[in-house]
Amino acid sequence: MAASASIYNLLTLLLLSGIPFTFSELVKEQPLVLKYHNGPLLKGKITVNLIWYGKFSPTQRSIIVDFINSLSSAVKPKVPSASFWWKTTEKYKSGSSTLVVGKQILLENYPLGKTLKNPHLPALAGKFNGLGTVSVILTAKDVAVEGFCMRCGAHGSNRVGLGRVRGTFIWVGNSETQCPGQCAWPFHQPIYGPQTPPLVAPNGDVGIDGMIINLATLLANTVTNPFNNGYFQGPADAPLEAVSACTGIFGSGSYPGYPGKLLVEKSTGASYNANGINGRKYLLPAMWDPQTSRCKALV
Repeated sequence: MAASASIYNLLTLLLLSGIPFTFSELVKEQPLVLKYHNGPLLKGKITVNLIWYGKFSPTQRSIIVDFINSLSSAVKPKVPSASFWWKTTEKYKSGSSTLVVGKQILLENYPLGKTLKNPHLPALAGKFNGLGTVSVILTAKDVAVEGFCMRCGAHGSNRVGLGRVRGTFIWVGNSETQCPGQCAWPFHQPIYGPQTPPLVAPNGDVGIDGMIINLATLLANTVTNPFNNGYFQGPADAPLEAVSACTGIFGSGSYPGYPGKLLVEKSTGASYNANGINGRKYLLPAMWDPQTSRCKALV
């Protein structure tokens, strides 16, 4: 309320004084600072193990595997590329984080049921243990996860064996039928705010393309803040991290309800901003750049 009053009083003063001004001069973007809290980051070769919980088609699995492989691909893709997006993580305390897809487990028979509670996630992640690994739990569209609509995905850490070593894990759910307006935007109509038309998903699958956005977010957040003492702003239990600090920004000129100016595939009308391996196209969110202290979009 006080901030609104100050802006109103400033506008009134400028109007009465006759001084020429533009509104943009009053609302210039302020630098965003994610403080480094002196904890370890994930650097070097990182094995990403996948736990597919529920039923995913081979095509759906290949889209996600290709995306992870695109982030650290040695093959030079078309620009703008997913690998160039990922290189921003190198600016966090210097040093690259090279992702390699490791083992995969298919749990198509729902061993813990179709409703998962928070303690189930580290338990599933525990199927893979080891230094320099990230366990990624991907839940199918008919699997409900506690707090799904509040977060769309999450990352955390757990103890490995009896030692002090901690492993990291990520959970991302398919939001095709669960809160797509929150978790698959801009490929689905938003549940609140400006009702702009949804974009066409680059891989033709709203749920999976939405998962890519959330997986990209959580992979970047994990390597830059794996144990809640890396880079973040705000409280450690609800931090703004590398990509979550830039929510809703995908291209230049973005504002709430508008993802920004993007590239469009002529043959399908699909929107994207990153090229990957095997001719894939993806839509990736902006990431905070430590060198400029601003959210950096690919286009």
